[in-house]
Amino acid sequence: MEHGAPEVTLSLGSLPIVFNLSTVLTLLVTAAIVFLIAFISTRNLKLKPTGMQNFMEWVMDFVKGIIKSNMDWKTGGRFHVLGITLIMFIAVANLLGLPFSGIYIHGDLWWKSPTADPVVTLTLASMVTVLATFYGIKLHGLGHYAKTFVQPKAFLLPLKIIEEFANTLTLGLRLYGNIYAGEILLGLLAGLASSTIFGFIGAIIPTMAWLGFSIFIGFIQAFVFTMLTMVYISHKVSEDH
Repeated sequence: MEHGAPEVTLSLGSLPIVFNLSTVLTLLVTAAIVFLIAFISTRNLKLKPTGMQNFMEWVMDFVKGIIKSNMDWKTGGRFHVLGITLIMFIAVANLLGLPFSGIYIHGDLWWKSPTADPVVTLTLASMVTVLATFYGIKLHGLGHYAKTFVQPKAFLLPLKIIEEFANTLTLGLRLYGNIYAGEILLGLLAGLASSTIFGFIGAIIPTMAWLGFSIFIGFIQAFVFTMLTMVYISHKVSEDH
């Protein structure tokens, strides 16, 4: 389906900066949902957790397990809140476009999962790379960090530099590709359902099946992104790297 994007362009000197209003909107909604989940889950803490508090404690333990599988807790504990934020934010962002996918106003697509935008996923991946580099230098010093690029052999330096960019690209594009492809297929099924009564009947079962699969993929991709984030950080901060 051909459609445009609601965009606004701001000028920073001679440099134009384009904002996709749909992406900005859904990012704000995602952040608000994650904040509300965290707020409600921690509002009335009890020694014996129930309901949302039980869910939040499960998420905390789950992320703690991810971190401990990649590095010792003494080092990795400082990334616990980061991991919780990432997995919740990305999970909500991945699922946000499913209930109302394909809302168009004057030919512009206004509602989609923000992670179906490569700018968002590559920005997240770049932030992870910068954060991993920062902590690698902070914990071991600039000299030790620079030395890792020429270990075990100095001729590997170009490959190590390429690896840094490749990790960022694959981390961001993997998330984008999975979510974008899912929303494209949902859009095609919605178009089939709205075409004729026979198309509607024929699209019911595939749409329901794909919705269920998309929910599964949304959670899996949030887990994968968080896991790989901790892997990359571990490579920078662990003593044995």
